[in-house]
Order: sequence, then structure tokens, then C-alpha cells
Amino acid sequence: MARPLADGSKQAPKLALIDYGMGNLRSVQRAWERVGAVVNVVSTPQAVGAADAVIFPGQGAMTDCMKLLRKTGFDTFLKEWIQRDRPFFGICLGLQALFEHSEEGEVAGLGVFPGSVRRFRLPPAYKIPHMGWNQVNFAEGAPLTEGIRSGVDQFYFVHSYRVETADRSLIWMESEYGERFVSAARRGHCFATQFHPEKSQSKGFQIYQNFLELVQSRNAHECD
Repeated sequence: MARPLADGSKQAPKLALIDYGMGNLRSVQRAWERVGAVVNVVSTPQAVGAADAVIFPGQGAMTDCMKLLRKTGFDTFLKEWIQRDRPFFGICLGLQALFEHSEEGEVAGLGVFPGSVRRFRLPPAYKIPHMGWNQVNFAEGAPLTEGIRSGVDQFYFVHSYRVETADRSLIWMESEYGERFVSAARRGHCFATQFHPEKSQSKGFQIYQNFLELVQSRNAHECD
């Protein structure tokens, strides 16, 4: 459950979980609720209301994802939300959609971050998609990593495409699968992972818990 704030009170962060017509929302919703969040599934930007943070789950193809985001108006909403440095957490396709372009369908992404999404090009010994457990590596002091051990703890991946960016400041975590690739990106209060924390057992829940504590801290400062 969410830990109490410094004054001893508990204020469960309110999350808006985007339902744009794709993805397994229920498992993501249950994971966030398990660590103490109040989760509201929303299908329009207007329904986000006074949410403390937006969660962008991701499964499926990039072409369908971007089409649905534009149809619902979430494309413009998400760019503005992140530009205002409001708390955001993207998962899998929710990471890839933040970048400028994807080879999957040759489609434009949201363009929040510079870079592109390209298919793994690996020797035959490596199966595509990259599916299963893999460790992540991050710099000492990286945000949302309390309770996570770099180069040791493993998370669950399912993907055939990976992010490429020349902006090293965006890279939150990296992993190895035949080559080094970006397994998580962040800037300000915007965080996104290529792996699925909701499928990654205790360490995935730890990352979600850390994000909630960041949101709680931000809310507390805004109330000061």
C-alpha cells in the first residue's frame, strides 16, 4: 500500500489509466491498485479530470495505437500533459509512442522525445520478439530505483522493436539482448518502460510504488 506522507496522512494518488481501445487494462489497473493508487479508467481526455498522473499502457501495433490516439484526441492531450511536466508513466508501447517515428508501419509517433523505434536486427541465435526476463542497468541515483539493483534485478519484456535516441539524457535504463538497448526513458516527471512492471512481480511493483511516492511528494509540495 502507499506509504503515508510526512505529516502522517495517507493521500492515495489518483491515476487516469488510458483506455484507447488496445491493451490489457485490467492487469495494469490491478497492479497500480495493489500499491495503493486510486485508478480511474478513462476513454477520453476530458475524463482525466483532476487526476494526479496519467498511465499509458501499451500492447499491440504502433499503427493501430497512433490511429486510436488521434481518433480519441489523446495524441494532443498527452503531448500537452507531458510538456507541462505532469506525472506520466508509459508501459511498453507507451514508451515507443513517445518518440518521433516507428519502423512498425512507418508511422509517426507523438514526437515528445527525439528518436525512433526500430526492429531488432540480431543474429539467428536471438529469437524475436525478445520475450521473457532480463536485467536492467541504470546509473547510481537514478529516479524511481529505490529497492532495485542495477544489473541484478530482472523485469519482464515482450517486444520486437526498441527505441534509438541520440539524446543520452533521456535514457533511464538500458538492457542487453544481442545488443544494448533502451529499456526505460524519462525526463522530468515523465517515465516510461519497455518492460512490463505489472508482469514483473515484486520488483515491478516496487517501481510503481516509487512512482506513487514521487507523485505524493509532488502533491505535498504543491500544497505548501
